[in-house]
Amino acid sequence: METETLISLAAYFLLMIGIGVYAWRKSTSDSAGYLLAGRNLHPAVAALSAGASDMSGWLLLGLPGALYAAGLVEAWIGIGLFVGALVNWWVVAPRLRKQTEELGNALTIPQFLANRFPERATALRVTAAIIIVAFFAVYTAAGLVGGGKLFETSFANLFGDVTMSDYMLGIWITAGVVLAYTMVGGFLAVSLTDFVQGCIMVVALVLMPLVVIWGGTDLGAAAAAAAQAGNPDYLNLFTGLTLIGFLSAVTWGLGYFGQPHIIVRFMAVRSVEEVSTARNIAMSWMGVALLGAIGVGIAGRAYAEQNGIIVEDPETIFIILANLLFNPLITGFLLAALLAAIMSTISSQLLVASSSLTEDFYRLFLRKTASERETVNVGRISVLLVALLAVIIASDPDSQVLGLVSNAWAGFGAAFGPLIILSLTWDKMTGNGAVAGLVTGAVTVIAWISLGWNSTFMGGPGLYEIIPGFIAAWIAIVAVSQITKPAEA
Repeated sequence: METETLISLAAYFLLMIGIGVYAWRKSTSDSAGYLLAGRNLHPAVAALSAGASDMSGWLLLGLPGALYAAGLVEAWIGIGLFVGALVNWWVVAPRLRKQTEELGNALTIPQFLANRFPERATALRVTAAIIIVAFFAVYTAAGLVGGGKLFETSFANLFGDVTMSDYMLGIWITAGVVLAYTMVGGFLAVSLTDFVQGCIMVVALVLMPLVVIWGGTDLGAAAAAAAQAGNPDYLNLFTGLTLIGFLSAVTWGLGYFGQPHIIVRFMAVRSVEEVSTARNIAMSWMGVALLGAIGVGIAGRAYAEQNGIIVEDPETIFIILANLLFNPLITGFLLAALLAAIMSTISSQLLVASSSLTEDFYRLFLRKTASERETVNVGRISVLLVALLAVIIASDPDSQVLGLVSNAWAGFGAAFGPLIILSLTWDKMTGNGAVAGLVTGAVTVIAWISLGWNSTFMGGPGLYEIIPGFIAAWIAIVAVSQITKPAEA
């Protein structure tokens, strides 16, 4: 590891911690400041925070890896995500920003649901909080796996002889830096670091494929190698695309409606009127970032084939290119971009899980009269506990980032997606319907994964678990709400 690379990474780490200290001094005196930055986020900060916390290491590891291995057909995941995010900003963002403030100034999604359906407030808060903590432990683990792979691939023996593997060392360092600024600075620190990290990520994703192509790499090399491996249509967006495969890819977009760490950004924008500005910034950023990730996967395959480079794990192609093609100082910047993608999502997820433990368990059952200072401190302890659980889950070095993300993404999308959409747009929805949707969506996803139907379904390719989960939850909400609706006078 070159000294210049270490300097770049050290500067990045110090910047993140410095932002955390700034946020600590500015907005952690009460729970509203610690958990939602006082609903005073600039639209640009909210936009890039939503994007950076959404994409995670999946954008620089999982998606390029899938494209490297299978070809352009995997880009349908990105297309589905872009459409889903756009609809989410149009439909959910303005309504959630308005209604969460009007309904008791809710600071968390479970609080909003409880205020929206007071007749089932406790059941909704507890059920939602359990789902949030459980799935975020898995989702956070996916980010830590990315950090572990980064250290295992690039930082081998960085600190000389150590008593743990480079993979686990990477996990602990990643978790440690995230905890430093998240526990100290709360939501404002997470949002400001997300903004900086989002800028770093998009620059890296544009820079890398351009450098590969301008360096004389022939994209046809990727196609030729893929053809020899039995995939003659590597650069074709449609060839070999089955109906189930298409649906499993594009329906990733359904997950946006139910991701608490993303939609909570909508609640923190300064005003409803500024949501449209945030939407335009967010979608522009996302479009460029997704195109860059697709470029990294395809151009990376071409470069590896043309230069005889053996890539054992396709999800590490970004790291390999960063180490081979750039000056050590720039390599440090690119690796910082990967860490930015990983840490921006981990910090957001930890804070949302912490808010649920604090507001929907501790304050609800243990200390209803807890002071603001006590609540903030409990939130910090909760961040630590969820992080430790995620470290345990991520300790398996054979874990795949895309696989862990897809499971957690589907769980949230199915459990919360229909619930959030209908609670904001359908006034006939009842509290019983809300509980039924939460439980049905989560259970369907878990059952689908357990039965292996996301890998093989009816003798063919697997069907992504978000599809049956989302449909089942929507039906459950509508059916139960119709059955339990109040009698008309």
